[in-house]
Amino acid sequence: MPNKSILIVEDEAGPRESLRMILKPFYRIYAVPDGEQALRIIQDQNIDVVTLDLNMPGLTGLEVLKEIKKMKPAMEVVIITALATMPNAQKAIQYGASDFLSKPFHVSEVITVIKKSLERLDAKAANRAP
Repeated sequence: MPNKSILIVEDEAGPRESLRMILKPFYRIYAVPDGEQALRIIQDQNIDVVTLDLNMPGLTGLEVLKEIKKMKPAMEVVIITALATMPNAQKAIQYGASDFLSKPFHVSEVITVIKKSLERLDAKAANRAP
């Protein structure tokens, strides 16, 4: 069983399922269609990295990002969106996103960004260890 957990937050079934299929061989995957469900899972489960769409019904990706960072400041959050504008990227980074990918995404990009996020998480944990 994979020892790292990824939460995919994506309202569209196609991209959500694509991300799940790309990452499932390597990680434990949770996939939800909205921010409310995402925040509940983050409270209840040990999630390492979140992939987050910006344009969703209900809570927007940026609102979810802000809530995640309040709950778990060290959590790695990767924005994956079709709204890949410079202002959106700047806001996401300002609010604590660790990376930003545009749709349509490439399999290799997704795998690389998730690996980098997990490496940063491990480095943060190593720095906190006595």
